[in-house]
Amino acid sequence: MPSSLMARWGVALLIAAAACPAFAKLHARPSPVRHVVLISVDGLHALDLRYFIRFHPDSHLAALAEHGLEYTDAHTVVPADSFPGLLALVTGGTPAVTGVYYDNSWDRSLAPAHGPCTASGAHVLYNEYIDQPGGRGIDAARLPRDPAHGCRRVYPWQYLRVNTIFNVVRKAGGYTAWSDKHPAYAIVQGPSGDGVDDLYTPEIGTDGEDHRDTDVITASIAATETYDTGKMQATIHELEGFRHDGRTRAPVPTLLGLNLQSVNVAQKLAGYQNAEGMPSPSLDAALSHVDSLIGELQDTLKQRHLASSTLVIVTAKHGNGPIDPAQIRHVDMKRLRAVIDDAAPNEPAQLTTDQVALVWLHDQRNTGTVARTLLADRRTLGIERVLWGRRLALQFPQAAQDPRTPDLIVIPQAGVIYDHPDANKRAEHGGFDDDDTHVALLVSGPMLPHPGRRLRAPVSTTAVAPTLLQALGLDPDALQAVRKQGTPTLPGVDWAHLEHH
Repeated sequence: MPSSLMARWGVALLIAAAACPAFAKLHARPSPVRHVVLISVDGLHALDLRYFIRFHPDSHLAALAEHGLEYTDAHTVVPADSFPGLLALVTGGTPAVTGVYYDNSWDRSLAPAHGPCTASGAHVLYNEYIDQPGGRGIDAARLPRDPAHGCRRVYPWQYLRVNTIFNVVRKAGGYTAWSDKHPAYAIVQGPSGDGVDDLYTPEIGTDGEDHRDTDVITASIAATETYDTGKMQATIHELEGFRHDGRTRAPVPTLLGLNLQSVNVAQKLAGYQNAEGMPSPSLDAALSHVDSLIGELQDTLKQRHLASSTLVIVTAKHGNGPIDPAQIRHVDMKRLRAVIDDAAPNEPAQLTTDQVALVWLHDQRNTGTVARTLLADRRTLGIERVLWGRRLALQFPQAAQDPRTPDLIVIPQAGVIYDHPDANKRAEHGGFDDDDTHVALLVSGPMLPHPGRRLRAPVSTTAVAPTLLQALGLDPDALQAVRKQGTPTLPGVDWAHLEHH
């Protein structure tokens, strides 16, 4: 072969290697799974999925279950909020290792967005509050600062302490995509900030025109369904070989997924008919809408000849409670704050409330006093128990040693939601009980042996992350949280030795 031709071949090989630097690593172990689609249907309980399949036997979710494995005793992490719930799915870890307890928290080592840059403690708020007007991404001026690193602004992905499945897949040469509800969900990029090749985060909290109008979508089930449709269309574009906009050519992602919100909103606005979990007509309609979107996804997989090589995972970041409408009780969060302030003036530093109350104090010496004062007023405040000190340290790093751990966690009685006194939500999340944590988990694909099973073994949603990596032929221990917490893969399938069926 002439030297000039050899040189051209060499250049071509170098270009190919640069375009796909670790392809061999991604498929080092043979696996029939070439793509994974992860779907979080926020609020979807295990009983919601079971109800829907029972009463809609011809549904797309029923078809997924028929070809998959349903885990009927799956629980998300606590506190059962969107941020820790999502990070459980994509890191394999709990807040004890991710360092993320809520999208509304406090860090004693940081400085506020404005004022002196000293480690006086800072409110860390990663929701629509940090958006730039007009949906142009994150407004850095609203972010806390890190005095230990030159007072740099702390973006969401820099706040996360461990890597994500997107980091692992991308490093192995795969292409990744994710869609979620706020620009702050760029946290899935992982500490490196580059885990997701195609990140789509249309803001659900504003209409894109008036930055102050924070409930234009979520005040309406129909508007939320339209919003979900847009995100599923983005995912379909990605499966068709485009970026989420449907215009720019891109590889079909190895790992992709999205978050759906209409069930979550329907649970809050319409709720359930009884304690057994019979959905209201509006909630049933929202479930049906999600089912139709999943049907569109399945159709696309078939049309693009991807169905035989794609694993689909349907689960939820969190549930919503109470399921029993008779348990609903709203307790004024201002009253909770007033009791804390009475116990220790000028406290708390941060109070985060939903179906839980997370309390960070300026002076940690006040912890015992605040805890005992809250418990003395437990009936009025709807308190079941308060975690602090040694009890809190059984689940999380000690608050005295970790700048992010809450000093106290107030766990309310069943059905109690800490909110404004005129609130009318029929459900909320963030808590520790089954209504918040007992979520659906369905893994489906034609490569799975013995399809159609329902496994009753208790599992955590943290097992999703190492499982999907192993299904792709990658090492679950590439996830830092998996190594730190010894997170197992989901049982019921020999994920390391899947064969073509």
